[in-house]
Amino acid sequence: MRRTLPLLVLVIAAPAFGSDPEPVPLFDGKTLAGWEGDTEKTWKVEDGAIVGGSLGAVVPRNEFLCTTKTYENFELKVTFKLIGEKAKANAGIQFRTKRIPKHHEVSGYQADVGQDYWGALYDESRRNKVLAKPAKDVIEKLVKHEDWNEYVIRCEGPRIKLWLNGTLTVDYTEGDEKIERRGIIGLQIHGGAKAKVFYKTITIEELPAKK
Repeated sequence: MRRTLPLLVLVIAAPAFGSDPEPVPLFDGKTLAGWEGDTEKTWKVEDGAIVGGSLGAVVPRNEFLCTTKTYENFELKVTFKLIGEKAKANAGIQFRTKRIPKHHEVSGYQADVGQDYWGALYDESRRNKVLAKPAKDVIEKLVKHEDWNEYVIRCEGPRIKLWLNGTLTVDYTEGDEKIERRGIIGLQIHGGAKAKVFYKTITIEELPAKK
């Protein structure tokens, strides 16, 4: 007798892949919601950008506009423009940083802007030195003076990478395990010059934890 074997239907479920995290805007283009700092004299919003400093008077001291939220592993993208006295004007983007209590300064890493520091990784109010920087001839080809530039800052565990206008300028691995990896993000205008800085299109993509 011929038997008809039952037909086995195997239903193979497709694995559910989570979509990659999308970059999140940190600036809404209109207000300073989510940020804190000297919004009376230093920081304001003009034409869709966060603006700090002055061309009419010397900026008296370093000022920082900082996020109210902290971040650890991430890729941060910031479009910015620095104008003013070229030999003195300076600014930067702080990350993995903290406010110094009862002080206008902050302490942490900075992607530097201006003078001979373009594309460099500086340690603000902590070790007070450049941790890594590109060659001068590389920077001279990258910087758009008094025009819009872009930083991409990627932090994964102890490794920090900076891109200026699409070119990798720093690939640094922190050797001191005591250095904090979580902190706020800050926008700087440096004191001591007639200078004005503009920041816009600020986005962040948080990354998984990494040893």
